[in-house]
Amino acid sequence: MLSNHAGPRRMDVFMNIFADFNARIARVVEGLSLAPADGGPLDLSRLTVSPPRDEAHGDIASNAAMVLAKAAGVNPRALAERIAEALRQDPDVAAVEVAGPGFVNLKLADRFWLNALKTMLAQGASYGRSTVGGGRKTNVEYVSANPTGPMHVGHCRGAVVGDVLANLMAFAGYDVTKEYYVNDAGVQIDVLGRSVMLRYREALGEDIGEIPAGLYPGDYLVPVAQSLVAEFGGKLGEMPEDEALAIVKERTIEAMMLLIREDLAALNVRHEVFFSERSLHADNARKIRTAINELTLRGHVYKGKLPPPKGQLPEDWEDREQTLFRSTEVGDDVDRPLVKSDGSYTYFAADVAYLYDKYERGFEEMIFVLGADHGGYVKRLEALARAVAGDKVTLTVLLCQLVKLYRDGEPVRMSKRAGEFITLRDVVDEVGRDPIRFMMLYRKNDAPLDFDFAKVTEQSKDNPVFYVQYASARCHSVLRQAKEQLGTEIPAAAELAKRADLLVDPSEIALIRKLAEYPRLIESAALAQEPHRLAFYLYDVANAFHSHWNKGDIGLRFVNVNNPELTYARLGLVQAVLGVIASGLALIGADAPAEMR
Repeated sequence: MLSNHAGPRRMDVFMNIFADFNARIARVVEGLSLAPADGGPLDLSRLTVSPPRDEAHGDIASNAAMVLAKAAGVNPRALAERIAEALRQDPDVAAVEVAGPGFVNLKLADRFWLNALKTMLAQGASYGRSTVGGGRKTNVEYVSANPTGPMHVGHCRGAVVGDVLANLMAFAGYDVTKEYYVNDAGVQIDVLGRSVMLRYREALGEDIGEIPAGLYPGDYLVPVAQSLVAEFGGKLGEMPEDEALAIVKERTIEAMMLLIREDLAALNVRHEVFFSERSLHADNARKIRTAINELTLRGHVYKGKLPPPKGQLPEDWEDREQTLFRSTEVGDDVDRPLVKSDGSYTYFAADVAYLYDKYERGFEEMIFVLGADHGGYVKRLEALARAVAGDKVTLTVLLCQLVKLYRDGEPVRMSKRAGEFITLRDVVDEVGRDPIRFMMLYRKNDAPLDFDFAKVTEQSKDNPVFYVQYASARCHSVLRQAKEQLGTEIPAAAELAKRADLLVDPSEIALIRKLAEYPRLIESAALAQEPHRLAFYLYDVANAFHSHWNKGDIGLRFVNVNNPELTYARLGLVQAVLGVIASGLALIGADAPAEMR
């Protein structure tokens, strides 16, 4: 791969500057004629290039000497000195230093950063987009709540994490499908149907008294019952119970899924596929039978008895012979029941069929975003993927910890409409979608998150979403003021880029350096499946821009009517900042406002 690049890569072709310098350093190493003791080629896969932890150490740091020295049989610091000497010949490198046991630290020339700015402006909205995903077909399944009521706040974090991760991976070159698994089969749907039948009788004028324990008490079921009265009158009460209940469940699932889609849309979450669990049980559970037969042919299914688990017995445990998935041979802790002694399928059997269906649809990456209470599912899903697809599929489970809601430090009370919980819509209606989406990413998904209504709506630097969106508004304000003061339209980005060489202040170069991290951020966040990195990065960009803005009083004003050329150069920098912030906020699913009041 490295031999395809004869010289330094042009910035208009390759915008991830860290990957660019990784390739440059690899070529330097290849030119040193190092001879590994085993006679084979040097392994360059462990060579990394990244921003140094301390900005005082330069712009780029590489571990090349330390990871290659042992294999090459040389002293790491001595090898670092040889690498540094070669890099000093690169016209884009202003200085090279060797630090510690053999780190190579580079400071890049201002001309390099100015060329980077020109490329950002030339690429526009495509800046940061990557091909690192290689078109790999990826399924991101998230939310997947039971269709038994409105979305509650517990679903909120997984909805945002899954949606932003899917956006991020698509931007990084993956072929992504956003999927919602509709749990429309099983006991909870029977309970839902009976709950609505009770409300149906109420809608017909019957006094139903208190809602019995075990049924869903929320007022959100009242409109569903009223619609059944409008459609059927009192006929449902005259039908056999099973027939009436089947109709009620069908209509209720439709109504609940409409409600769920509306709630998710209010949060700017839209799935491309809604996969029904009932479809797995259709046609005498044909899909489940097919998947189990496939596993049986591969030797993963057997008849046997499971020892009783420690602690509380699960619902599907039986002290008799069952059909079992031999999951312990593919990484699970225990074997899993597939078919009960009475011939009915377990819940896990539907999981088998669902994962097999995804495999049949050609997905190479399968990502499940689940609540923290699903931690026990991780090993069984990973084991199932190995049994179904071997090494042809990469399966990842991301667990989202709980979100605790506060208002001025006090816990928020439950929703009256839902009856048992705080709805997602309650939160969206109070604070808006943008603060929710941004702040749900402001902790890594596996860390608990406190969400305070007051803090996410205050206008201060301590509120990250406001701080980032305020940077967008400030950029728009600069462009509006420039148009007014100059009395002319602002030139297109390509024209502004031609003046970039006029930017010489260290603060301007520092801001460009921060913007130049965006392509690497996109790739690393997508590869690590950590969308929270994007929110942190946008805050850093906003902070850098606001800090630069505050230097306007010492000769760095963006608009100088007496020097239009310098003004255009600085407006180009503003356009680049706005472009990165708008791009990042779009991936998060939030707006980049033109003004804030």
